[in-house]
Amino acid sequence: MRRSWLVPAAWVAAPLLYVVLVGWLMLHGFLDVAVVLVVVGVLALLGLAVWRWRVGHRRWASVLVAGALTVVAVVGWYGYTLNEKIAAIPHIDTEVLATNEDQRPAQEPTKAVNILLMGADNPQRLVKKPSVAALLEDGEWDPGAYRSDTMMVVHIPADRKAAYIVSVPRDSYVPIFDAEGNEHDRNKVNESFSAYGPFGTLRTIENLSGVRLNHLAVIDYAGFNDLTTAIGGVDVYIPETVEDTQQDVTWEQGWTHLEGERALQYVRTRHGLLEGDFDRIDRQQNFLRAVLRKTLADGTIGNPFKLTDVLSAISTHLAVDGDWSTKDIRNLAISLRGIDASKVRFMTLPLLRYQDIPGVGSSNIIDTQAAELLWKAVLDDKVGPYLKKHPQDELPDPKEVS
Repeated sequence: MRRSWLVPAAWVAAPLLYVVLVGWLMLHGFLDVAVVLVVVGVLALLGLAVWRWRVGHRRWASVLVAGALTVVAVVGWYGYTLNEKIAAIPHIDTEVLATNEDQRPAQEPTKAVNILLMGADNPQRLVKKPSVAALLEDGEWDPGAYRSDTMMVVHIPADRKAAYIVSVPRDSYVPIFDAEGNEHDRNKVNESFSAYGPFGTLRTIENLSGVRLNHLAVIDYAGFNDLTTAIGGVDVYIPETVEDTQQDVTWEQGWTHLEGERALQYVRTRHGLLEGDFDRIDRQQNFLRAVLRKTLADGTIGNPFKLTDVLSAISTHLAVDGDWSTKDIRNLAISLRGIDASKVRFMTLPLLRYQDIPGVGSSNIIDTQAAELLWKAVLDDKVGPYLKKHPQDELPDPKEVS
């Protein structure tokens, strides 16, 4: 009697415990272990099916095979869905970069990857406009259609054990280049995006840094809103009360929740902050750090429903260069699966002084010598050692960001 009760219970409990264990591992970031368990589970089901078939229990063998096929089908469908979300990201034709290609920095023989990440903002928010990718479908940019106050160089080392993000302040006074690599008058770096689009910014940053940028990605602020909503927002700390008269927002001291429009206001704030544009960059980096911590710590990456929502929010408002294939994006993401938020480190291009430039306005004069050291560390794939020698360049603790 006891044996007849235990055996059916074991057959029911074992798969339930297995599913709970795999789910727990996924939600807590142990994706590699979860994948191994899924594979082992499928093989175990097939092995049990063969055994039950041989002992004459063909009905149970059929059930076990059906279970294995169901697991494979569900996992395959989920993988296909994620891949389709990535494939849906619009691509921007890179043909213009073939012009004056010899003027770009040389491609170093390394597996490290450098990506230019830009935020696109519509200066006429009440006017509906085509996306950045749509504007560039004919190869022509509409000057002034969008501006970019966020420009970051994302350096991913060859060993894929970390990621380093270098922000270029929008008011940096630099030589401006157009998409074809032609040099124009010096101006604030964000003029490169407004006047010449994402490829103009890529050429400008490459000339500034001497670093070959392998890929670019542009996300608009509507996508920013959707992304924060998809992850349920993030919490950040305000060390001192700040009055932003430009946006008519007061940031009270203490913890505050950022989601949707409020998150956008947080990263846009510069008025009322002591260091203006540089403090705004710290806020942008601090927000991105909070997003990474939220998505990597709360199981977003391992939660099929949340991850699908996040990819949907991103893919509809993101554009990447045409040379960045779905396969390459997927492979890069997989190669970074072991990185947690603490291994994503932020810094900003060093400032020498502020200066009022006639016809341009208040600008940031870059500390050229300090910047050369930083860009050389990126080129040599040694940003980690650089930060050990220059800890002051790194983004402050979350509770210290204005």
